[in-house]
Amino acid sequence: MSDTLALPGLAIVGGGPAGLMAAQTARALGVEVDLFEAKGSVGRKFLIAGKGGLNLTHGEPRPAFDRRYGERSAQIAGWLDRFDADALREWARGFGVETYVGSSGRVFPMDRKAAPLLRGWVRRLREDGVRFHVQHRCIGWNQDGALCFQTPFGVIEAKTPAVVLALGGGSWPELGSDGAWTEWLGERGVDIAPLQPSNCGFDIGWSAHFAQRHAGAPLKPVVAHWRDGDGGERSLQGECVATATGVEGSLVYALSSMLRETIAAQGAATLELDLAPGRDLQRLHNDFAQPRRGRSVGEHLRRQTGLDGVKAALVFETLGKEGLNDPATVARTIKRLPLRLLRPRPIAEAISSAGGVRLEALDPALRVSALQVSALSPAVFCAGEMLDWEAPTGGYLLTACFASGSIAGQAAARRLLDASAG
Repeated sequence: MSDTLALPGLAIVGGGPAGLMAAQTARALGVEVDLFEAKGSVGRKFLIAGKGGLNLTHGEPRPAFDRRYGERSAQIAGWLDRFDADALREWARGFGVETYVGSSGRVFPMDRKAAPLLRGWVRRLREDGVRFHVQHRCIGWNQDGALCFQTPFGVIEAKTPAVVLALGGGSWPELGSDGAWTEWLGERGVDIAPLQPSNCGFDIGWSAHFAQRHAGAPLKPVVAHWRDGDGGERSLQGECVATATGVEGSLVYALSSMLRETIAAQGAATLELDLAPGRDLQRLHNDFAQPRRGRSVGEHLRRQTGLDGVKAALVFETLGKEGLNDPATVARTIKRLPLRLLRPRPIAEAISSAGGVRLEALDPALRVSALQVSALSPAVFCAGEMLDWEAPTGGYLLTACFASGSIAGQAAARRLLDASAG
């Protein structure tokens, strides 16, 4: 038989940035808050993000900032009207954490660490009266509309008048974001887009020789060339990394949404890399056409074009030894080396995920508009990466998670306050 908790206020399910921000916002309005987390501590993915320096947000001005959210830019612009990058930096300052804008426009804490900020945040929430329940994995609702949690002590039920779900997407399942909620929430009539990898690497299918010798080697600088949905030529300079199966890295992540959709529609996607951005095609042709003077092809390629290591290996991988006999072909390949991407890497390896609760299934306050539980079911709001949106790395992901958590927490709290006043 399950134990039943009668919660006086708001239940928040999920202890990532969206859930914690919902808790902070609701508690600031005077609402009682109980936060449930499946793992033994909150903010685990936030801490992992901090290992790279905690890219908290981005200094790009709006509306260019808004456009980073692609097809969802109009909706997320509304979130950012309420809580934007400047608000996020001010929020961090409230915990004594100053931030700076790096050369790339990315915003970091001065110490580039996540742990001090998270510790201060959780401590403040506890001091403000938020009650934390860890090792409580939500498994849906019972027939009476009570939330059910699997715990080390069995199933516990919680009756609450309102709940904010901030359950994460499908990436990094070992940290709690495993997408299991899609099944039990979908069964209740909520419209959910299938979860897909985002900010991910892609498989190419290297030869065994290339994979063994060059997996993990950085490709920098390079310029990626591709065609957009309208057939227009696009390009972007950056860095990526050769992996045992293909490519990954910031340049690839920035294009992952487009590449994933192209593969889904056409079965594969082609990305062309300029391996020598500092040299034009004619110069490369003329330099490589010079006599080899007894040098090997590989040594001649290195001396005459400046390519070595993984870049030279990519030319060999693409052309083979025979193709290296034609200077014009070599020069064209260096400037537009084609990578045929076969599939995205599994969602468990991705930095983030696309898909989730469709925004059309929510009202502007992020409340679920149709939920088939019972007449006694609570008002349900959703926030964070479990919603159907995606963004590139660079602080855009975290910013939208914070913003949506703030909106959902405020809306849920106001609903409870209005109900108690009525």
